[in-house]
Amino acid sequence: MNARESELAAAYEQVRPRLVRVAYAVLGSHAEAEDVVSECWLRLIAADGREPIADVEAFATTTVARAALDTLRSARLRRELYLGPWLPEPIVELGPTDQDPADRVTLDDTISYALLVVLETLTPAERTAWVLHDLFGMRFTDVAQTVGRTPAAVRQLAARARAHINARAPRVTVRATEHNEAVTRFLQAAIGGDLAPLLEALDPDVILTSDGGGQVTAARRPVHGADNVARFLSGAIRMLKPSEHAKILNVNGTPGLGFFDGDSLTSVVSLTLLENRISRIDIIRAPSKLPRPSRHDEPYDPRLTAHPRSDTSHEPVAKQRPARPVDPGRDQRGG
Repeated sequence: MNARESELAAAYEQVRPRLVRVAYAVLGSHAEAEDVVSECWLRLIAADGREPIADVEAFATTTVARAALDTLRSARLRRELYLGPWLPEPIVELGPTDQDPADRVTLDDTISYALLVVLETLTPAERTAWVLHDLFGMRFTDVAQTVGRTPAAVRQLAARARAHINARAPRVTVRATEHNEAVTRFLQAAIGGDLAPLLEALDPDVILTSDGGGQVTAARRPVHGADNVARFLSGAIRMLKPSEHAKILNVNGTPGLGFFDGDSLTSVVSLTLLENRISRIDIIRAPSKLPRPSRHDEPYDPRLTAHPRSDTSHEPVAKQRPARPVDPGRDQRGG
């Protein structure tokens, strides 16, 4: 690596956490987001060879967002053929005290899981326009270059996405302590085996969705209504093996649940609240979407979502990726 490439690598690594968050918000997959960011490093090197890049962050953000949009368009067809509901890949940590401060900054900036689920209902262009403008504060003129539309058209895409999200995403912000208390009540009710307290913890219109990826047991269709969801959960709890247990962990920065078989995480549960009751339950069981511990007794590394992939075409790219950076700080949101 020559001096110029070293300079670019340092600049790229500094903005890399932001690039991964952009790609993750567009794709809903942390593993694919990491792949996109790694591939775009080579594009940056090639582009700089043709003409020196003055603003690495601006170039990299546009390049990563464009690559993520292309990847999402390809992924949509695969997700339509997915066996059962497709849910986004969660970012998981065991608890605030277990994390390195640098990682906490990254996790606190993570998009909520409930919002990721809503973003799945947008078109790729709407999703990318909203993520870049409303979430990461990019100008419409810059977003237009990424999406391949005029600034006026991109503004309309973002407006449609915003209206769609406002109609479906949780409108009330729940404090972490309230969310944690609600999750604790829900867990105690679920494992208690009594339907009455479980029904009390659920919103009457609660929806439960589970994603097994066609590899493990999961409901093929969403379960609607408090009574149906409570009976489904009671049946699932009764099926747990003696070696399985549950504990509270953070899912995309919000209290959720993890089910373990011994030391192995087998399910991640994201819980969305509406007026202190559970209004949405998303159960991620697909093994390829679950993080793995870096060591027996260490917290889960939220970046360890890249499991052995059958497609090894990205391996040479990954080897050329610069070393992991230090997070430069939070991104400014809003638009």
